[in-house]
Amino acid sequence: MAKSIFREYDIRGIFQKELSEDTVKKIGYFFSKEVLSKFPEAKYISLGYDGRTHSPILKEWMTSGIKKTGLKVLDMGLVATPVNYFSNYIDNDGKKVDASIMITGSHNPAEYNGFKITIDKGPFFGEDIYALGDKVLVSNLKIEDNIETIKINTKEEYINYMIREFSHLKLENKSFVFDCGNGAAGTVLRDILEGLNINSHIMYEKPDGTFPNHHPDPSEIETLEDIKEELSTGIYDLGFAYDGDADRIAVLSPKYNFKGDVLALFFSRFIDNPTVIGEVKCSQIMYDTINTYGKAIMYKTGHSNLKVKIKETNASFAAEVSGHIFFNDKYFGYDDAVYSTLRALELVHNNFNYDKEYEKLPQLFSTDEININTTEEKKFKIIDDLKVTLSNSPKEFPVIKDIITVDGVRVVFENGWGLVRASNTTPKLVTRFEADTENNALYYQKKLLELLN
Repeated sequence: MAKSIFREYDIRGIFQKELSEDTVKKIGYFFSKEVLSKFPEAKYISLGYDGRTHSPILKEWMTSGIKKTGLKVLDMGLVATPVNYFSNYIDNDGKKVDASIMITGSHNPAEYNGFKITIDKGPFFGEDIYALGDKVLVSNLKIEDNIETIKINTKEEYINYMIREFSHLKLENKSFVFDCGNGAAGTVLRDILEGLNINSHIMYEKPDGTFPNHHPDPSEIETLEDIKEELSTGIYDLGFAYDGDADRIAVLSPKYNFKGDVLALFFSRFIDNPTVIGEVKCSQIMYDTINTYGKAIMYKTGHSNLKVKIKETNASFAAEVSGHIFFNDKYFGYDDAVYSTLRALELVHNNFNYDKEYEKLPQLFSTDEININTTEEKKFKIIDDLKVTLSNSPKEFPVIKDIITVDGVRVVFENGWGLVRASNTTPKLVTRFEADTENNALYYQKKLLELLN
């Protein structure tokens, strides 16, 4: 087992190679011990899994580890990650959830899987995950099979909640297309849309962990080709696409792909005096515009980081460029692509025109996210070395106005900015550049990548 599977905000690795039976059982056991140390009266951990072919196997291994401690497992079956989170906020037939574990590889390739963990409605991440990894690595504990669970129907409660909360939507003259990408969104989407009488065409609805139609990552341009083709017919007003576990969304019109920071701008206009948290990849337009009528806060990338910051600031919501959106004004402060879909449709209900409002925004040029392959061992060291180099940059380097180090390095230049940060989920460096012109953005990209090399 590689220690690198224990990441900043979740646990993720390749099935069998890194997520073996022994490892997964121990993760379940030592996490459950942590729950009991904080809540001695705890009884239940809720467990859900995505549509990957090995997720049901991981569920059995995880269950055995949990039950070794005496805790019981509430089994919701194949669900989207937000449904798993939802179990922390409902009654579950009188069974209070003390922690939850979602088995999912999210947007990673089919051979990956992992665990997104919640304890007492908050993320289990950072130093807690690293400490858990240390215990797993040194343990010689043998855990027998014990896969008996208590079935719960969280999915039905979630569907009914969404229909109830958005029953006011009137969209009879509109039509929309949805690409589930053979991920977990397909387990709830149709029932919700039909319950709200929304005209819809759902693509790749059936969960299939081999992802036969395209990779389950809507932030990658090539995965959106099919839904763009549907939108080009002129039949649909908007399109929505999801990642493998439905905590991330892409929203498209026939003309544009609205990234998470643009959506944050749109949503913020319908909230009085909003406080919005963005990550370091978000456009400066988002921060500057929201600050004219509310408050925008720049913070670290990562779903766990943003959930903690939401609680700390009581923000209205948070957003990542990649499509994680965490509503806290009328929801529970976690990332839910299905709920975000309904909030996006609510704007249409309110006669909001996505294309026209997008075209009114100041025009800056942003590069797509550019990933640079490295190793788990090197990626953070490279960022530290880059900070040192920037403190004494070469004479021919563009003038630096500010260096923001909340997450990686965001270098603010005279006419734009460039970002280099280490991915917390893959052995890569993530870069993005934005400027007043395409030439300036590409110039900043060239100079910063030269320095990085």
